Amino acid sequence: MSDVSPETRAEIDRAGRGVARRIDPGARAMLIAVAIVAAVAALLLPWVAGTPGWQVLASGTSGPLPTLFSFTMTGFAVVVSAAALLTRLWALAWLAAFGCGISSVNGLWAIWSQQTGAEAGPGFGMVLGVIAVVLLTFVWAGAALQRD
Repeated sequence: MSDVSPETRAEIDRAGRGVARRIDPGARAMLIAVAIVAAVAALLLPWVAGTPGWQVLASGTSGPLPTLFSFTMTGFAVVVSAAALLTRLWALAWLAAFGCGISSVNGLWAIWSQQTGAEAGPGFGMVLGVIAVVLLTFVWAGAALQRD
């Protein structure tokens, strides 16, 4: 390798580091995209007493746990997951997996809070949102662990 200039060697090393930081979700990419769309659709459906998820996100008047879930679901399942899918960065894939895991717990607490109170129970949108973030948790974790 003595016939390679230092500039060429630096460029090769830089390209190698760039590839090492990326993931290839493969067939998981379609499942991730569908789950992101399901999370967005969940924000349009009823969550608490007929109030859509986007209003729970915007107003925060539906209780602390549904509001917390709406923030974590929007942040991790929609924003971070979309960014990780577009950039295919390994660190964003891990952040999406970890954040969706936290959002899954928040979503289960939000459902529990609606079932134990005097309310009519959780709406379909909240349940769909929890299913979407649980699915994203496992799919992102599998994609991040498959790093070559």
